Amino acid sequence: RPEPDTLTYAEALWDHITMDPEELGFRAGDVIDVADMSDKDWWWGAIDDREGWFPATFVRLRVNQEPSDLGLHAEGILEHSSPANHRISVLNSDQARENVVNEIINAEREYVKHLKDVVEGYIRHARKREDMFSEDRISVIFGNMEAIYEFSQKFLENIESSFVKEHPHQSQLGHCFLECSKEFEIYSDYCNNHPSASEELKDLYKNKKYRHFFEACRLLQEMIEIPLEGFLLTPVQKICKYPLQLNELLKYTPVTHPDHVHIQGALDAMKKIATLINERKRKMESIEKLAYWQTTVEDWQGPDLLEDSSELIYAGEMNKVNSAGWSQERNFFLFDHQLVYCKKDLLKKNGYSYKGRIDLDDCEIMDLEDGKDTQYNVTVKNAWKIHEVSREKWYLLVARSSAEKEKWMKAFTNERKRVKEDQENNFVPLYWKRMVLNKIKTSQEKQRSGGQMNYQKEFVRGIPSHATLPRSYSKKVQKKKGWFGFGNKKTK
Repeated sequence: RPEPDTLTYAEALWDHITMDPEELGFRAGDVIDVADMSDKDWWWGAIDDREGWFPATFVRLRVNQEPSDLGLHAEGILEHSSPANHRISVLNSDQARENVVNEIINAEREYVKHLKDVVEGYIRHARKREDMFSEDRISVIFGNMEAIYEFSQKFLENIESSFVKEHPHQSQLGHCFLECSKEFEIYSDYCNNHPSASEELKDLYKNKKYRHFFEACRLLQEMIEIPLEGFLLTPVQKICKYPLQLNELLKYTPVTHPDHVHIQGALDAMKKIATLINERKRKMESIEKLAYWQTTVEDWQGPDLLEDSSELIYAGEMNKVNSAGWSQERNFFLFDHQLVYCKKDLLKKNGYSYKGRIDLDDCEIMDLEDGKDTQYNVTVKNAWKIHEVSREKWYLLVARSSAEKEKWMKAFTNERKRVKEDQENNFVPLYWKRMVLNKIKTSQEKQRSGGQMNYQKEFVRGIPSHATLPRSYSKKVQKKKGWFGFGNKKTK
C-alpha cells in the first residue's frame, strides 16, 4: 500500500460493494480516510482497520474538517484546494463559511444535473416505448421525480440568486429553505414510493430486454456506471442531507451574521420535514398492513378500515358484557378513530370474524370502580364503560387484570393524541388511502376471476431501515472482481 502523506477525509456518495480483497467496500454516508489520490480513477483509503482501493467518483471530499471532531491532534481545519493538492491549514471563519456555502451550491447543481439525467435519459425514453412501459409502470418506477426535478430547478435558482460571488461568506441562504419548506414535502411521496420502485425494478431486471434498455439509456446520457436503482435512491439521500448541510453552515455562521437567525430557522424547518417524511413512511407501511389485515377478517361489515383509520395502536382480548349481563370473550383492536371487536375463529389460526366497532370520535370513556354495576346488574373488576353518544349505545368492557386495564387506558389516551397529531400534520393524505383501497379492489377482482393473489406480498412490501444499491443483479467485468468497472485497476 502507498504511504499516506497527509490526512484527507471523504464521504461516500454511493455504496461500493466488492468481493475483491484489494478494494475498500463501503456504504453511502461512510467517512473514509483518503491516503492516496494520485490516480484520477482509483484512490486508496481506510475505514477503521480496513483499507484498500475504491472508485474516486463514489465519494466527495469534505470542504471543512475540524481535526478535534475527527480525533486528530493537529490544529486548524483541513482545506482541499484540489484532489492532488491538499494540506492542513488554519482557516479563518469567513473562509470556512465560504467553503460550506460553495459546497451547498455545488452539491445542488450536481443534484439537479443528476435529476435531469434521469428525467431526460430514462423517463422520456421510457415514454417512447409504450410496448414496454405503461404510464402506471413509469409512475411506479420513477414516482414523482419529474415534480422534484421541476421544484429543484427553482430552488437552485433561488440559492444561486442569493450567492454573493465576490464575497461568498456573505451569502444568505437561510431564507431560500424557509420560503420553500412546504414544497419540500413532495419528497414524502417519493420516499414512500421508493420500495415499490425497487420491487418493480428487481422484477424487470430479470428480463434481458429491460436490462439492455436501461443500460442503453445510461450510456446515451453518459451517466456514471451504476444500476438505475442507485440513481433513484439519490432523492431519498438528498432530503436527509439538507439538515446536515444546514447544521454545518450554522456552525460557521457567527451570531452577528445577518443569515444566522434564518439558518437556524431553516435547520429547524428541514428537521421537521425529515420527521414528517419518516412519520409518513411509517404510516404508509401501516395503512398497507391494515388493508391486508381487513381482508383476513370474515364477515366484515360497514366502511373499509382505511376510511377512517391509518394505524393499529393497541390490541388484546377482553370480555364484553351484553345488555342481558352475559359475558362474551372478544378480541379488540384499537385503531385511530375506532375500536373494532371480533370473535376468534377457532378453526382458523389467527382467524377472526367481525362483530362490531365503536366510533371513538363520538364517545365517552368512563372508568369503573370494582364492584356491582347497577346499569348492567353485574359485579365487575378491572372494568370501564364506553358511551357512544350519537347512537346512545353503551359498552361494558372488562380487562383480565388491573395491569391490562391500565394499558388500555393509556392506549385510549394515546389514540386521541395520535388523532390530533394527524389532523395538525396531515400525516396520511386521503389519496394515499384511496390508492391502497384501489389496490385492494383490483386484487380482489383478480382473485374472483381466478387469479392467485398474495395479499401480504402485494401490500406489505416492507420498507428497509436504510436503502442500499441492489445486490441481486450486476455486470461482470473481466478486469476486476468489483461491482463496477472504472478506469484501469490500480496495482500495489
